[in-house]
Amino acid sequence: MSEVARLAVVGPNARIALYYAPPANSPWWHAGCEWLGRDPENARVFHPPAPPELAALGLDVRGLTRAPRRYGWHATLVAPFRCAEGATPLDVLAAAREWASRIKPFSMAVAPAEMGRFVALRPSATHDDQAVRDIAASALHALSALRAMPSEAERERRIVEGMSAQQIAMLREWGYPFVLDEYRFHMTLSDSLDDASARQAIASHWTARVETLGALPLHGAALFAEPQPGAPFMLWQRLPFDTSQDPA
Repeated sequence: MSEVARLAVVGPNARIALYYAPPANSPWWHAGCEWLGRDPENARVFHPPAPPELAALGLDVRGLTRAPRRYGWHATLVAPFRCAEGATPLDVLAAAREWASRIKPFSMAVAPAEMGRFVALRPSATHDDQAVRDIAASALHALSALRAMPSEAERERRIVEGMSAQQIAMLREWGYPFVLDEYRFHMTLSDSLDDASARQAIASHWTARVETLGALPLHGAALFAEPQPGAPFMLWQRLPFDTSQDPA
């Protein structure tokens, strides 16, 4: 998609999100897009065969990945938002580029884990978990003035059973409960699945994939956009981290 076409898609009603996405030319990007069945940068659709672990259970990957497919292969840094009054997507792009230019690239080990009924990739080491939490916090602060906050009534409606007191406080202050100390880096691999055997099969498959793919390269972020409510998110702009520093 051309630059002009990308700008046209991100209109006044679009929601924008700041996500981590693996580099476009990396095996990690191709593996995740194929797993979810969609490349949000190039509008490609995949129909890969089910891995043996899932085929043995009579399961199809596309049937297990509907929700994450819409969002694209990513880890959230700043959750989807609309521009604040007086701000434009280009303002968000400028601020996000400036923020990204200050982040040092690095790589980290990840492993599949169950998060409730979901399966996701999570940092393997505590220090990496904290490092990406700090990165997400810096991104939230960098874009805070450009994010339209949900109304108080909307925020109250988003309070659901099981939220902690701190998550509710974050929701009321930031419009989203999983920020700052409540943030957890994760790359979602599945829908919410009641079937424990399906979750275990996905985790088993990705344990082997991670061994082949190696460390996850955090060399940049990306702005994704939802052009209209309910539409698939597209990767709008990639944001390289500080290219003057060699990735660790």
